Amino acid sequence: MKKLFLQISFFLLLMLLTFYALFQKQNLPEILEALSLLSLPALAASLSLALFFVSAEGFMIWYLLHAMHGKSSLFRCIRYSFIGFFYSGITPSATGGQPMQLYYLQKDGNKASNSTVVLMTVALIYKFVLVIIGIGILLFGYSFLRTYLKGYFPLYLLGLFLNTFLVILLILVMWFPRVIWKTALLFQSFLIRINIWKPSAKREEKITSFITGYQQAVVWLTAHKKKLAMVILMTFVQRISVFLLTYIVYLGFHLQAHSALSVMCLQATVYIAVDMLPLPGAQGITELMYQTVFSSVFPQALLLPSMLVSRGINFYFLLILSLLIVLISLKWNTRRDIP
Repeated sequence: MKKLFLQISFFLLLMLLTFYALFQKQNLPEILEALSLLSLPALAASLSLALFFVSAEGFMIWYLLHAMHGKSSLFRCIRYSFIGFFYSGITPSATGGQPMQLYYLQKDGNKASNSTVVLMTVALIYKFVLVIIGIGILLFGYSFLRTYLKGYFPLYLLGLFLNTFLVILLILVMWFPRVIWKTALLFQSFLIRINIWKPSAKREEKITSFITGYQQAVVWLTAHKKKLAMVILMTFVQRISVFLLTYIVYLGFHLQAHSALSVMCLQATVYIAVDMLPLPGAQGITELMYQTVFSSVFPQALLLPSMLVSRGINFYFLLILSLLIVLISLKWNTRRDIP
């Protein structure tokens, strides 16, 4: 609880600094007036897409878990997804989501090995799809990216590189676990020798557990290629839904000059660029990059309002809803633990 309190405190501090930077020297009545122009159908559609985005991950967890004879229902798996979204949102580089999802999966009676394979498979495919989209945009829209991203183009390349590196690393772990395990231990020994880390048996245990989990994942995936293909397809739909949300907001402000593909690709570039940055929810940099990337898409009077709506729905709205689900889950688990 102490760690959670510190994480939330840091998150809130970063959020306050972000909103201070956004709203200083801004005319609040003009922003409110611009927000009133957003059509209600567009707002409803955007909220629905945001809920679908998180729920789709829950469906994929349920789909894979069900194939492994897991105990959790679809409703519970969607709950795990919202719990993961909350903890990912308040931790640097979204590192806190999966451990909490694993905790609740085990709490509900699912095997640790099965739960680990399911979560690792979903995470790997999520990154894989993001990399495929990013490489596709880079190959077929290089000049488009340079025009719209401006000074953020190197950050996009960095984000794409980090995500690609992570996917390659995870695949290597899955196919060559012993080599990666030895490399990780050598890296650990080096950091200990230069006094950056201290010797830790617990750390070695975590490294071994990590490698073993991914080794289990590749064995399972090899035997279930059709289910793997289904999850990849579902992940593409899931990713596209959150990119489409920004285009729905664009239409909601009664704008039509840009195509759905161009707006969605630009939103995808923002996600890819900030996805691996060590900031809770990638706050601050996401908002700043959005204002640069979409400055030629939205009129100046609608640029900040459009960001408040799209970012507010696909992150802050989902985070608040996820927090409520986390609190309900904590209370429910406390009741179950009382003898």
